Amino acid sequence: MPTHTRIRMFNTKDTYPNQTLDNDLCQAVKAGNTVYVRGQVGTDFEGQLVGLGDPGAQAQQAMRNVKQLLEEAGSSLGHIVKTTTYITDPRYREPVYREVGRWLKGVFPISTGLVVAGLAQPEWLMEIDVIAVIPDTQESQP
Repeated sequence: MPTHTRIRMFNTKDTYPNQTLDNDLCQAVKAGNTVYVRGQVGTDFEGQLVGLGDPGAQAQQAMRNVKQLLEEAGSSLGHIVKTTTYITDPRYREPVYREVGRWLKGVFPISTGLVVAGLAQPEWLMEIDVIAVIPDTQESQP
């Protein structure tokens, strides 16, 4: 019996056609009652960028993705315990954190934020990955 479940498996040659990569990955992994969500950016699951040049709009799409992946794993935004947010310019901190904060109001996760030189694609201005738990069945999901 597997100890974990891979959610939305893909190969990087499809995700990054402009690069010569061939790695098998997935969007999230459910291991026991923990969900690990891969870094999400302003691209929807069909590969379309949302918010070219707009870090707030990209953060909104990234959080939409996070929400969907957590729900597919049996969790929810209210069960996020840790976030790591990457931005490519310190000026993006306010619009990105404002948008992420809107989605996580009342959740109180621990959080790490980093300013990085760049992400996997030059048009990506932010990325967020999360760790969440899956509640016991008798526990309500916020």
